Amino acid sequence: MSSLVQSVDWLAIAPPTIAAVVGLVVLVADLFVGEARKPLLGWFSVAGLAAATLMLLPLLDADRSTFCLVGDPGACSYTADRFTLVIQFLVLGGALLAALLSVTALKDDGKRLPEGEYWFLFLSSAAGAALLPASRDLATLIVALEVASLPAFALVGLRHGDRKSSEAALKFFLSSVTATAVSLMGVSFVYATTGTLHLTLIAERVQDVDGQLHTLAQTGVVLTLVGFAFKTAAVPFHFWVPDTYVGAPLPIAAYLSVIGKAVGFSGLILVTVVALPSYAGVWGPALAALAALTMTVGNVGALRQQATRAYSAVRLLAWSSVGQAGYLLVPIAAAAYSGDPEKSIGSTLAYALMYGAVNLGAFAVAALVGRAHRLNRVADYRGLYASSPLTALLLGFFLLCLAGLPPGIIGLFAKVTVFAAAVDAGLGWLAVVMAVNVVIALVYYLQWTALLFRAPEGEPVRHRLPAPLTAAIALTGVLGIALSGAPQLVLRLTDTGLF
Repeated sequence: MSSLVQSVDWLAIAPPTIAAVVGLVVLVADLFVGEARKPLLGWFSVAGLAAATLMLLPLLDADRSTFCLVGDPGACSYTADRFTLVIQFLVLGGALLAALLSVTALKDDGKRLPEGEYWFLFLSSAAGAALLPASRDLATLIVALEVASLPAFALVGLRHGDRKSSEAALKFFLSSVTATAVSLMGVSFVYATTGTLHLTLIAERVQDVDGQLHTLAQTGVVLTLVGFAFKTAAVPFHFWVPDTYVGAPLPIAAYLSVIGKAVGFSGLILVTVVALPSYAGVWGPALAALAALTMTVGNVGALRQQATRAYSAVRLLAWSSVGQAGYLLVPIAAAAYSGDPEKSIGSTLAYALMYGAVNLGAFAVAALVGRAHRLNRVADYRGLYASSPLTALLLGFFLLCLAGLPPGIIGLFAKVTVFAAAVDAGLGWLAVVMAVNVVIALVYYLQWTALLFRAPEGEPVRHRLPAPLTAAIALTGVLGIALSGAPQLVLRLTDTGLF
């Protein structure tokens, strides 16, 4: 008789587990640490995220799976393959950079942000985000999605006495809960038609669904995608983004713009390409339409931002992130039509790595400028080169990467890769829409870049660089420049191994 006791591969689950354990230690330590020593919690959290990221290195050798069905080792709940490791690197590395921004933000905010609660929620969300790409059954997938999301609601509204922050958290919470409820209904429909939650088993059984249940299965596929489309900020599930980014502490806006998207896209990929490849005729056109709509609405929204409006820099980055989500959706939609879906998914991962590095860099510079200019308007960046030449050059580089222009070679490379995925899949119309949107995006990215080098109005403001902020800007800058020098490394890294 086979044993029902499952063995646990502790090395495979180490990255999310370390983040979760450090979060619990911080929560308990907060009770005993005096006010003067509270900043140590932040540095301990940074060290924990660094350790979790380093634990990805021993996993590079081979695929590892754990929590598998007894008698069916191919059906597992947790798998650490190349796809998982790339997303976990993006999530944990991005969380580490956002944590460095947070150390400075908490110090500047005084007592309005409680440090113990902040770091516990932050690490909990990072643990859930790291768990999601390894999830290989729908139950674990949904749980990981909620563990990543629920602490994020609290982080957005954590600032005491800030009405804007509370309003942003409420909008984020209500819209997210609605999307999750719809997703759960979709999952229940998929389970009802297949009798399993494991993605590999769903892929096998959904092809043989009884004719009477075919419509139920199709409905389940569409509804399941809604929750993940919300996390990616795909239109029309994007309306929470600008207000949430403005109301949240800036490091949390940076965290949501990269880690939140990574969570949504990895979930979308697992549900569509791994679990439901036979329903490509349903999710392929839906994602292609979402991609076209998302990139267009996002870029037009960013283009309409006025440089003198309060928080216009953050709003522009928010709308820009919606537009970038549209580009990220293109290769996933292309996977439905492509003869090589793994290559298409690799294009999404390559773009996500580029976007994560340079977008976090742009938010890091925004956090620096926001220390001197509380309203953080685009106009406040005028003449930044006169006061902080290196910072201005790096922000210009990040914006050119997002635009896809030299010297931001990695941005150009990523866009060409996504464009090629659409063309190879026969989605010429989507490639045309993308090309038009790239041109629209050039306008606002170049306008902001040009502003950095114009003569400042009045005396240039000197920006004091705290060590954590310096580290975050330097790390993103080095990563962006290194990837621009050797963009082929990204494609080699994003050979997913999902199939």
